[in-house]
Amino acid sequence: MQTLSPPEDGIILGVRALTERLRRTLEARFPFVWVRGEVTNLSRPASGHVYFSLKDADAQLQCVCFRDRNRQGRSFDPLTGEVYDKPPPAPSEILQNGLEVLCAGHVGVYAPRGVYQLVVDLVQPAGAGGLAQAFEERKRLLAARGYFALERKRPLPRDPQRVALLTSPFGAAVHDFLELSRARGSGAHIRLFPIRVQGEGSVEDVTRAMREVAEQGWAEVVVIVRGGGSLEDLWTFNEEEVAAAIFQSPVPVLAGIGHEVDVTLADMTADVRAATPSHAAQLLWPSRAELTQRVDEWELALRRAASAALDRRDRALENAARLLEQRSPERRLERLEQRAVLHEDRLHAAMRRLLDEAALRLERLEPRLRRFEREPDSREAPLRLLETRLRGAVASLLDRRQLLLERLDAALAGKDPEAPLRRGYALLRDAGGRPVVSAAALRAGDAIAVRLRDGRVDAVVTGAHKEH
Repeated sequence: MQTLSPPEDGIILGVRALTERLRRTLEARFPFVWVRGEVTNLSRPASGHVYFSLKDADAQLQCVCFRDRNRQGRSFDPLTGEVYDKPPPAPSEILQNGLEVLCAGHVGVYAPRGVYQLVVDLVQPAGAGGLAQAFEERKRLLAARGYFALERKRPLPRDPQRVALLTSPFGAAVHDFLELSRARGSGAHIRLFPIRVQGEGSVEDVTRAMREVAEQGWAEVVVIVRGGGSLEDLWTFNEEEVAAAIFQSPVPVLAGIGHEVDVTLADMTADVRAATPSHAAQLLWPSRAELTQRVDEWELALRRAASAALDRRDRALENAARLLEQRSPERRLERLEQRAVLHEDRLHAAMRRLLDEAALRLERLEPRLRRFEREPDSREAPLRLLETRLRGAVASLLDRRQLLLERLDAALAGKDPEAPLRRGYALLRDAGGRPVVSAAALRAGDAIAVRLRDGRVDAVVTGAHKEH
């Protein structure tokens, strides 16, 4: 007898563990699915749950619709919690053995029996199947015309102030949208364009309202919203005329039609699609807290920019002040005075060196002079020669030094800041003590100080005229 070996990984699953893995896999793979089939084995026990099977020619699928999904007259959608304009019939009112239906829900596993089943959330008569086929055909047609092209989609304006709202004035959708609009954004003006959102005349209402919005040229954005419903209830927004009106809109269009699982051709044509009417308001206007934070950030950025600009201006002003000080007439006169003092010091030093050299030469000649004095007969001629040469050398040296002194004196006189004043010129200063170098710097009535050779005169300007 042959014995089977355990798997190489050493893992042997129990029935519960395997079933749990299958359940997680199926629920993750099929979180929401539409199934079409014929109802059979319908059962309505006292628990309120509804059990049945869907079958076609080749297979059969067990289904369950739990009691909370099977309430009659329910006014809200079980998937999104959105309020219906018109309550749909309960699934138990639609389900009948032998009836072909469309069921929507998720695939799950019933562990006690080890079977998979469809947990039904929505039920529609199979008549909607013809609408679904028409929907797919029309979707292909509009896609070929470029209605759904991403490159033509326009972004919504941020925090719009002028909004055109197309919806029924009596449904819950308009209430939800307006309620959120009052709590978000920085305030907006909303014009309501009342329309019928289903039934006879609804297509004409939507296209007429879209034309009025375009003709007025007032709105920044168009918003179309309505509550949830069946495929038949939402069919107005699958009509080609409505999609064309949205496609031709001169301003962006935001569509929030039905609940999240509903997709209409109007949604696909619009520039942006919202999951619900409330979500549409959230897409249009940021929360007040976000706006407050943004204002705070702008204020901080403005303060930093202003501080940086002032710092730059201060540095530029300091540089200009230093440059002006370096190039001002006062500083130039100071530098000339310093150079004159330096030349004077150099002249005095040269004279001292000249006298010291002459004294040194005299000291060197003194011993020879004394020797000549001791020998009168032999010293007279050389002494006269030396005297002549010395006189000539001293005279020549004095002439050169005199010439240098005259040149230095002339240069010093040319740089004397008082020289222009002695020639009849004057130095003007304004009330702040700054030198005045241009008539454009003065105005009638300005006080000035006039510096002359021997004093100062205070004066008032009666007129200033530029000559060139």
